[in-house]
Amino acid sequence: MAKDNSFDVVSEVNLQEVDNAWQQTRKELQQRYDLKDSKASLDFDKGTQRFTLNAPSEFVAKQVMDVLNSKLVQRKVDLKSLHWGDAEAASGMTVRYHGSIIQGINADLARKINKEIRDLKLKNVKVQIEGDKLRVFSPSRDFLQEVIAFLKEQDYGQPLQYINYR
Repeated sequence: MAKDNSFDVVSEVNLQEVDNAWQQTRKELQQRYDLKDSKASLDFDKGTQRFTLNAPSEFVAKQVMDVLNSKLVQRKVDLKSLHWGDAEAASGMTVRYHGSIIQGINADLARKINKEIRDLKLKNVKVQIEGDKLRVFSPSRDFLQEVIAFLKEQDYGQPLQYINYR
């Protein structure tokens, strides 16, 4: 296997950029005229990588989500990596949303990607699942590039990056 070329398929999010986008969103909530007195709040817990959004109505909550999304896009964080739950009724006639950052490739998705790569029937292409990433091997770099092109066309519900291409 030493002569094989390889690359890793990962799903990573730069948490520092997410934190910066959250800080900018909080600042905009305090300054923007239509959100200033709305009593909407957005909290981010780095440890659990979860957002908690409290707002007086679903309309205001959607506005805060849009502000956060725009800040994330400006910082080049893929919006597929942020998943919001359903609205919950909170105290005082408010609504609460929980959003989580998706990091890593879970086992089910890894098996699905592995099967789809094998179904391409490219000669000597091997896939190895290593925790929350996949490593793809092949003696031919052309086959590896075909695999990358194929994976870029697919939608797995979270962003994928291709690193350590050797």
